[in-house]
Amino acid sequence: MLFGDEHVRRYEETDGEVGHDWEKGAPCLVLTTKGRKTGEDRKFALIYQFDGENNPVIVASKGGAPEHPGWYKNLLANPEVKVQVKADKFTARARTVEGEERAKLWEKLAAVWPDYNEYAKKTDREIPVVVLERV
Repeated sequence: MLFGDEHVRRYEETDGEVGHDWEKGAPCLVLTTKGRKTGEDRKFALIYQFDGENNPVIVASKGGAPEHPGWYKNLLANPEVKVQVKADKFTARARTVEGEERAKLWEKLAAVWPDYNEYAKKTDREIPVVVLERV
């Protein structure tokens, strides 16, 4: 099972042939953010689904921890990110969704990773759902 930096490395080396289809068949992408403190690129392998416009959607769950994951804090500081879905590499602008749009996309992501529903029960924060809109 691939995790963390090793997951990102193998994904990038193989254009997602290794690492796209992850645990329980959940699809993963590689998200690159600018570190909010360092300004350096930070890369993360994250589960995704597409919205209706071919934009990837990700969830800032951090396993239900009380605080947001670092990558989410990075994109709040700088919403322009790089994304790799298999061999498709592009720049995107991250947008946190709310209300009905969030509920619809949450269900789509929880269908491929049901643990998201368990994570939501473990925390008082509303777990952000983020659309990565191609620019």
